[in-house]
Amino acid sequence: MTPPGPPPRPHDLFADLLLAVLSGQRPVHSMLRYTAGRAYDELVWLAEHAPLRIGRYRPVVRDLGYEMPRPGAIEAFARIAAGEHLRAMAFRLEQGPDQRWRCTAVELAVPGLPRPIRR
Repeated sequence: MTPPGPPPRPHDLFADLLLAVLSGQRPVHSMLRYTAGRAYDELVWLAEHAPLRIGRYRPVVRDLGYEMPRPGAIEAFARIAAGEHLRAMAFRLEQGPDQRWRCTAVELAVPGLPRPIRR
């Protein structure tokens, strides 16, 4: 029996969760407990446009990178592929006093997608 590998990193988990919501595979409200601040509103706005639903192809995270600007914060970026189409996604995670990670910002680079109005 092989020992279990290391636990998944928070940005790996969140990349998959965000991809599922933004491609229409999961409802946006499934992210309520995983977001903080304006991130949920940004996610609702983005999900309405289904920016990662690309034809008949199921999108996948092709590449993922991150920086830790300070302890308890991760700024991540992902390349999303669906067929021959590539998209970019960036998000910020912050660790709360309860030690849980929450998404505090999410952005996408998708041709033709209008930018949300920030208030």
